[in-house]
Amino acid sequence: MSDLAPFHIAFPVDDLDAARHFYGTVLGCPEGRSDGDWIDFDLYGHQIVAHRVKGHRVVAGHNPVDGHDVPVPHFGVVLPPDQWRALAERLKHHGVAFVIEPHTRFAGQPGEQSTMFFLDPAGNALEFKAFADLEQLFAR
Repeated sequence: MSDLAPFHIAFPVDDLDAARHFYGTVLGCPEGRSDGDWIDFDLYGHQIVAHRVKGHRVVAGHNPVDGHDVPVPHFGVVLPPDQWRALAERLKHHGVAFVIEPHTRFAGQPGEQSTMFFLDPAGNALEFKAFADLEQLFAR
């Protein structure tokens, strides 16, 4: 999996200054190119682009997964466990409210993983997860 190609995702935000603070300062994503209506960020080697859409607010649905209401849609990155723990602490330090607190999902089952969900200032849901055994990423 070390040869994965970077993904690209563009998503709506209603406030570029809030997005710049959240993705740049809170998540620690280096900023790339920007314009008056969008900002590129480097999310662990992946290109994510916050596009200003005036008046837009995300209205997410939910799906039950392992006893939690998971917000849909959402995006994020699978991190090594030490980076996942460091990110969880960073988010707590910045006072980010979790939609689903950092925890272990599917404990003792195939696909056991650490996961956490939170929202950006525009209401976009993000999930970051980690596997003690990355071979379990697609376990059934």
